[in-house]
Amino acid sequence: MASISKRAADIPASAIRKMIPLADKARSQGVKVYRLNIGAPDIKSPQCALDAVKNHVMDHVSYTNSAGLLELREGFANRYYKSCGVDITPDDLLVTVAGSEAIDMAMKILMNPGDELILMEPYYTNYNTFAIENEIVIRPVPTDIRNGFKVPSMDEFEKLVTPRTKAIMISHPGNPTGTLYTKEEILSLGEIARKHDLFLISDEVYREFCYTDEPHFSAMSIPGLEQNVVMVDSISKRYNLCGARIGTIVTKNHEVLAAATKYAQARLSPPAYGQIAALGALDTPKEYFQAVKEEYIRRRDYTIGALNAMEGVFTPTPQGAFYTIVSLPVDDAEDFARWMLTDFRYEGQTVQITPAKTFYSTPGKGLNQVRIAYVLEIPELHKAMKVLEEGLKAYPGRTL
Repeated sequence: MASISKRAADIPASAIRKMIPLADKARSQGVKVYRLNIGAPDIKSPQCALDAVKNHVMDHVSYTNSAGLLELREGFANRYYKSCGVDITPDDLLVTVAGSEAIDMAMKILMNPGDELILMEPYYTNYNTFAIENEIVIRPVPTDIRNGFKVPSMDEFEKLVTPRTKAIMISHPGNPTGTLYTKEEILSLGEIARKHDLFLISDEVYREFCYTDEPHFSAMSIPGLEQNVVMVDSISKRYNLCGARIGTIVTKNHEVLAAATKYAQARLSPPAYGQIAALGALDTPKEYFQAVKEEYIRRRDYTIGALNAMEGVFTPTPQGAFYTIVSLPVDDAEDFARWMLTDFRYEGQTVQITPAKTFYSTPGKGLNQVRIAYVLEIPELHKAMKVLEEGLKAYPGRTL
């Protein structure tokens, strides 16, 4: 019998999505399932984005330019990024099929099979998926839940540099931890990249969700490192348009962008209506972002307080994004997450959470941790936290 490739077999199943069939089955049985497992917010998309699609009547939905609509690239460069202090031209970016394609492109373009990528652990699970797909070796910089996954000293990054190291990758703010890099830390990483002539890949999808007084500092703003920095981005979280599937790969290095164009041509074009939605979203008023940010701070503060009030539970306070990693008093967080969906009910309710071990490369790390996305309104979060607390009390593998 013919078999699939080793590369395909080695790609791990999504920890976020492999529980979905269990959750669907629970719902089919009439169980209310609180979705804390995925960064799919319940906040409405900007009306201007919805209206742009509604009002853009096409009698023929055709391919667009492989690099994306020129009007959209101009809008991203001249309106959105300039408003964030990122000084680029439309020729410095390419529209991608969401941030996922931008990440995959960056890895394909910047690294050969066997090259090494340094990043902080825990990290977004799809970084690992794309690394395996492209035969790249991840070299993780460990962080500690007890100090809030604080960015380690730059020595911890530099000591992992080997002759095979090709890039450092950051998520800023971070998924799954909510960690923020300070301006000084970004500049210091830039110095390491400069010293060893490495690429610096900066995932800035959650730029709008920073909860400190210090403004977000983009890696694109590191002086003198323009040829080494590649930024990946997406409209999914910023405008609550996850299903539009529009992102960007941004760099001043036009050799990198020329290679990205070849990959873009191979997949033909980004989604036409997704780009129309993105164009409309550029008219989103600043008040929208401020209101959303304030809402996430309320949700974060409630969720963190509720979790840390539970016996044996600990989670730090994230400084960005809308996720937190939580240490639970259980023997195996994946078994617990599965048990919550298959066996546990509290007043006809349960919760769906993401086991955290697949956010780690280091064996044994994250076994008793989960990621929780605080993407529900506070009344729903209140009910979900009560269900989680009761589940922890009843779980047979509880360690307290």
